[in-house]
Amino acid sequence: MSSSAEVAGVPIDKADKEMFGPDDGGPITKVDLAKYYSDVAEVMLPHTRDRPISMQRFPDGIAAESFYEKKYPDHFPDFVEAVRVATQDGDQDQVMINNAQSLVYLADQASITPHTWLATSADLDHPDQLIVDLDPSVPGIDAVRKATVMVGELMEELGLRAFVKTTGSRGYHVQVPLIVDHDFDEVRDFARNCARALVDRDPELLTIEARKNKRGNRVLIDIARNAYAQTAVPPYAVRSRPGAPVAAPITWDELSSTDPRDYTMTSVRNRLAQRDDPWAGIARHRQGIDQAMETLAKL
Repeated sequence: MSSSAEVAGVPIDKADKEMFGPDDGGPITKVDLAKYYSDVAEVMLPHTRDRPISMQRFPDGIAAESFYEKKYPDHFPDFVEAVRVATQDGDQDQVMINNAQSLVYLADQASITPHTWLATSADLDHPDQLIVDLDPSVPGIDAVRKATVMVGELMEELGLRAFVKTTGSRGYHVQVPLIVDHDFDEVRDFARNCARALVDRDPELLTIEARKNKRGNRVLIDIARNAYAQTAVPPYAVRSRPGAPVAAPITWDELSSTDPRDYTMTSVRNRLAQRDDPWAGIARHRQGIDQAMETLAKL
């Protein structure tokens, strides 16, 4: 039986459709997802605004097939803004999340997780963030925490302010807000050199080898997201995994006691009711990497 609801003024069709069933830590319905995104919109929007996104859509919930959609669908309402993007298949319009209604509407479209660009519509060729993804090759929280700390310490050595978040999956993201003055190739080269320096410091713990059969038990320092049109999960996005974990900004002090999947839609709401977003005002900390490049070359 179909049902409908309204969240933040946006109609939710088939509101009772289960996106996460009992076997996946649910039930969590489409309207539950829409209400969550409405509740966190104020803190999430600064991290999504003006960025093209890739929509990860699950028409029949996470237990069924999903697909990624980048092109702006013709039937989307006017309040969902778009930006023209150059792709290998020619220019196309892609969705941006610039208001709470857009977050809710994407939930109505069974898009559980939006994935955002590392650049904004103001300059799509020059990123305003650098992201290092710490991905454990095998389960083991201690190794990936140690690797994450090492990334943060290196950034501090280089004079850069870095922030950390859980991914809602297996690892953590370290993010450095950037002044928009280098293109993607330059930022990715810098990130790659940082990764190589870290591997030199602890080759038994860390690797930059993307192939799983060559990683062994080491933690992958993944810098591949630092490229044109690549995306990353933004803060407060729900992940399509059992229990509906959420990618959550944390402080460096919290890293030692926070698992990558600790935060859920419920616990994030409770956390935000008690404290401010740890990444509030992150854009004010944008920094250049010219001096960091020089320092890294001397290490």
